Amino acid sequence: MDSAQLDELAARARRLAAPGGRRILGLAGAPGAGKSTLADRLVARLDGLAVLVPMDGFHLAQAELRRLGREQRKGAPDTFDAAGYAHLLARLRTPEPDAVVYAPAFDRTLEEPVAGAIPVPADVPLVVTEGNYLLHDEGPWAPVQALLDEVWYLELDDRRRVPRLIERHVRFGKDRDRAERWVRESDEVNARLVERGRDRAHLVVRMS
Repeated sequence: MDSAQLDELAARARRLAAPGGRRILGLAGAPGAGKSTLADRLVARLDGLAVLVPMDGFHLAQAELRRLGREQRKGAPDTFDAAGYAHLLARLRTPEPDAVVYAPAFDRTLEEPVAGAIPVPADVPLVVTEGNYLLHDEGPWAPVQALLDEVWYLELDDRRRVPRLIERHVRFGKDRDRAERWVRESDEVNARLVERGRDRAHLVVRMS
């Protein structure tokens, strides 16, 4: 992403962070599209006007995925606490004066969610949230989009996205064969599902 494109997106996010209430900006897209990178850069540009609350903090714990028989499908819609995520977004939309809401994070080294890791003070005007399923309209994910003021869909050519995703899995501990198999059999299945929500986005951002 060049600096001109980032400037334009940061200006749009800054308009959402205008005084007069809490707003929530969502970044959706397939695995490896660059959601967390763009979210980090936007929050940094907004100089304390925004807090990042990733959807990945609502991954079910490994032990629960194992109990449910879903460990090998981690990242699919039913491997998250979608209702919990929607409930948190509802709390974040209407903060109580002087109250801090604590959101979970996701530790990629541990591959586990970490409760209470992200403080969101009431006076922060913008929450940025990012994740695969912000535009998914089935089951407990259906209420999510209505809780967001804008959703941007991040799009990256598969010829760049897929190798980048494989390298990310390798960086966090998978051997290359397992990483390639995981991307092929899990991440890319989820990517096709995520793409179905593209037309519901307020903005399509072409990543590079």
